[in-house]
Amino acid sequence: MANNIEVKELLDAGVHFGHLTRRWDPNMAPYIYMERNGIHIINLYKTAAKIEESSEALKKIAASGRKILFVATKKQAKDIVADKAAKANMPYITERWPGGMLTNFVTIRKAVKKMQTIDRMKADGRFDTLSKKEKLQMNRLREKLDKNLGSIADMTRLPGALFVVDIKREHIAIKEAQKLNIPIFAMVDTNSDPRQVDYLIPSNDDASKSIDKIVGYVSDAVIEGLAERKAGKEAQAEGKDNAPKAKAKPAAKPAPAPAEKAAPAPVAKAEPAKVEAPASEEEE
Repeated sequence: MANNIEVKELLDAGVHFGHLTRRWDPNMAPYIYMERNGIHIINLYKTAAKIEESSEALKKIAASGRKILFVATKKQAKDIVADKAAKANMPYITERWPGGMLTNFVTIRKAVKKMQTIDRMKADGRFDTLSKKEKLQMNRLREKLDKNLGSIADMTRLPGALFVVDIKREHIAIKEAQKLNIPIFAMVDTNSDPRQVDYLIPSNDDASKSIDKIVGYVSDAVIEGLAERKAGKEAQAEGKDNAPKAKAKPAAKPAPAPAEKAAPAPVAKAEPAKVEAPASEEEE
C-alpha cells in the first residue's frame, strides 16, 4: 500500500496546507514542516507514512468482518465520504450526528427497525389501508429516518472502527467512541489535538481535493480487506469440498459363541459277579 502513495499526488491535492499559525495546536508540531505566509505546512512524508499505517489497520479490521463507520458532516466532505463509503459497502454519517449514536445504540436500532417496518407495510399492502393523513405522517417519518439513519440500516452492531474527517467538528462522535474504546482513525489538521485519536493522518481537512485523496486511499484499503476475507472464505469452502472423505471402518465381526460342552457319556455300571454255591455231599 505504501508504495502506491506518491508524495507528489498529495502535494497536488493540497494535502500539505494547514491552518493559520495563530490557530495551531502545539501537539501537531511533530507533523509540521514549516511556516509560509502565516500558514503551517504539513510534512507530507509523515502524512504518507501515517496513511500506510492507518490503511493496514483498517484493512485488518475489514478482513475480520467488522464494520467501519465513516463520519463527515461538513459540506465539502459529505458527498465524497458518502460515495467512497458506499463503494466500500461501509456505513456512514454525513448528516447531523445523532446523539447517542454509539453510546445508546439500542435506541438507534429501534428507529432503524421502525423505518424497516414502514417498508414492509408498503410491500405487503397494509400501507394502503391507512387514511390519507396517516399515510402522509408515515411518509414524512420514513423520509426523516432515511435521511439521518438510512446509511447505517445494515449496521446491526457497534462498528469496529470510526473514520472521521475534522475531529473538531465531530467532537461528539469522538467522545462516544472513546467511551466505548472504539479505535478512531481521522484526518487531523494543524488546529486539532492529535491525542484524541488512535490513528491520525496529518492533512488538510478543509479542501475537497485533499479529502477526496485521503478518503480514497482509506476506502481502497477497506475494499482490499473485504476482498481478502471473501477469498479466504472461498478457499475454506473449496478445502472442505476437496477434503478426502474418511473411509467407513468395516463392522467388527461378532465374537464366536462359546462352543457347548458335550455331555459326558454315561458310564455303564458293572454287574455284580454271581457266586456259585458249593456242591453238597449228596451230589458227590
